[in-house]
Order: sequence, then C-alpha cells, then structure tokens
Amino acid sequence: MIDVYTSYKDSPATSPCACTTVKKLSRILGRTYDSALASSGINVTQFAVMRCISRHGGEPLARVADELEMDRTSLYRAIAPMERDGWIELATGINARSRSARVTRKGAQALARAAVEWDRLQHNLIKTFGKAEWGRMAAELHRLGECAAKLTTA
Repeated sequence: MIDVYTSYKDSPATSPCACTTVKKLSRILGRTYDSALASSGINVTQFAVMRCISRHGGEPLARVADELEMDRTSLYRAIAPMERDGWIELATGINARSRSARVTRKGAQALARAAVEWDRLQHNLIKTFGKAEWGRMAAELHRLGECAAKLTTA
C-alpha cells in the first residue's frame, strides 16, 4: 500500500503550498491595510472596489469583478454595504442581466479620506520592503498568477 502522505511530504513542489503561502500573506496584508484605513470607515476591499468602479464608472460590474479577480457573488456582497451607506449607486447595465455602478459624491469623499492613509501605508510598506524588491515581487506574483491561470484553463 502506498503511503500518500509520505510520497507528498517529501516532494519539493508541494511544500510549502503556494496557495496557502499567498493566502496567509493576503490575510496579513489585509489586516494591516484594514487597520490603517479604520479611521476612514472603509476597509481595503471596499477601497479596491470603489477605486475600480471609479475607473470604470457606468461599465458593467462584470468588468470590475474581472479586474479584481472576484466572482460576481463576492463583488455584490462587497458592494451591498457601500450602496446602503450611499457610497455607490447601482444601475441597470447594458441589458437586464447586467448592472453598473458609479461612486457618489459621498463615496468619493470616503475614498479620498481613505486614500491618505492608504498612500501612507503603501509608501512605508514599500520603503521598508525595498522599492526594487517590491517591483520584482510584484512582477513574480503576476507571473505566478499567469502560471496558475494556465493550469486552470488547460
């Protein structure tokens, strides 16, 4: 009988797990950014979604979901409190099944307050990590994402 655990635990390709490693980092960064943004009343997910909607105002939310690599259900869940708080307005998109959004004046003000703290943290984090190192890391993370995407479409 083959010991599955033994055959996998000794494989360099499976330890450490790429997905777990990146998810752990994502949670650490999320907590750090959420803490920095707390005084603005917005979290990092809302910040990213509102910035993306600002860039694509009036376009289908499917484009926002694609750009942020979010499934539509998660995007709509993230948007609901922003709509409730008057930060964004939803509208019917190009057809009955699509929706679009735009950032309201109140949302733009919340985004501007958060941007000050986001900029400060982003600058300090990259300065501490190293600007060149961050550039290389961002490029490698992008490449890792492309590799994963190839494997899911193969």
